[in-house]
Amino acid sequence: QVRLVESGGGLVQAGGSLRLSCEVSGATFTQYSIYSVGWFREAPGKEREFVAAMARRYAKIDYADAVKGRFTISRDMDNKNTVYLQMNSLNSEDTAVYYCAADGPPSRTVTWRAPTDYDYWGQGTQVTVSS
Repeated sequence: QVRLVESGGGLVQAGGSLRLSCEVSGATFTQYSIYSVGWFREAPGKEREFVAAMARRYAKIDYADAVKGRFTISRDMDNKNTVYLQMNSLNSEDTAVYYCAADGPPSRTVTWRAPTDYDYWGQGTQVTVSS
């Protein structure tokens, strides 16, 4: 059974930083079979939106315009099933539940920016930025 566990959310003041972690485990995924990992967020009353992704077994990195230059997605080089989202210069618009998603090699054309591009999801972690 594939399992994704996020951690690292919390309350932070505007301008501050947080680092989210996503650990992917399960029989389906090894360090060789994880093809893409994405971060999405969902604010109250809004649709789930793309934040960042590592795809093609970490060869492709992509960011939403709203977070480019402030957020960094990276992989733990010791534990290759763990992906991080370093979030700097946080503002109130970053307040949301952040979700980690993962998938194997795609069987169709995908952008890794759509929630439907991923089959596996974590439970989410709350990030609240106070002004």
